[in-house]
Order: sequence, then structure tokens, then C-alpha cells
Amino acid sequence: MALAQDLVTPAAPGNGIVPEKVRDGIDLEINGEHYRHTGDPQMPLLWYLRDVLRLTGTKYARETGADLVLLNGKAVSAIAQPMVKLAGKSVITVEGLAANDGGLHPVQQAFIDEDAIGCGYCTPGWLIAAVDLLKRKPRPTDDDLDQLPNLCRCGCQTRVRRAIKRVAAGKVGPA
Repeated sequence: MALAQDLVTPAAPGNGIVPEKVRDGIDLEINGEHYRHTGDPQMPLLWYLRDVLRLTGTKYARETGADLVLLNGKAVSAIAQPMVKLAGKSVITVEGLAANDGGLHPVQQAFIDEDAIGCGYCTPGWLIAAVDLLKRKPRPTDDDLDQLPNLCRCGCQTRVRRAIKRVAAGKVGPA
């Protein structure tokens, strides 16, 4: 009877095992972590996020703004961004808005405070759009809010507007 130690062949020079070289790819940062995409360079960012990284907060619904992410701090459509154009860039998804300690982003808290979440499908896009808007315009006007690219079929726009105005006024947290 053979012993387990007899069945193991030690690695030796010339055993045919050759380490694979690091594959070329597209390096980018997503939610503060480094990633290298080695697949199809034309793959849309949305599919990379959802199918490869399993970050499913960003939705497939370009016409409603539910596919928005922050690319180098600016809200953009994830479906319209091929991976090849993202080399060296930084992406923040809705999953990356919260603080490292788990604390909510002020916009996330304001959405909770104002009950600005209907079915939830469009919420990630609204959150990203609101963060982008408030970064550009800390005191947005009604006209600024009207320019947001998001749609909510549940009818939460009024509560979303209140949530964004709440953050702008510095009144985040229960009233």
C-alpha cells in the first residue's frame, strides 16, 4: 500500500510547469480598489461591474439614469463607457458611496430621511446624480434639479428633490 507522501511528486526543475506572465489589461480603480480587466476591451463598464465584480447596484436602464456611476468624480452612464477608455481612471459605484467604517453618505441618509425610495430600481442612479450635482453646485436650484437625467416610475421625484435639498441645507439625519 502506497503512503500519501509517496504519491506527491515534488516540484523540480524541468517539470514542465511555467509561471504565466502577468496579462496585459486595463487597470482602473473601482470603489478605492485596484482592478485589472483582461477581457474584451469593448465590454461596457456596466457588465464588468455587474457580471465580473458582482456589484449589482448599478442597473441596466440608461433611459432612467439608473446606470450612473462617478467616473473621476463626474456622473456618467456605465453602459456607455467601454473598458478600453477607463485605463487609469477611478470609478465610484453606489456601493462605494458609504464611508469605510460603514457610515452612510449624507445623500444616502437624506434619501432614508425623506423616504425617497420607491421600488428602489432607480435609487442608485439618483444617489450618484445627487452626489455629482451637490459637488458641482452645493446649493442647487429647482432648475438644477430639473436637469438631472433620472426618472422614477414610482413617483418619488418630489421626495428625491426634498432629500437633495436636505443635504444642501446641511439637515441630514432625522428631523
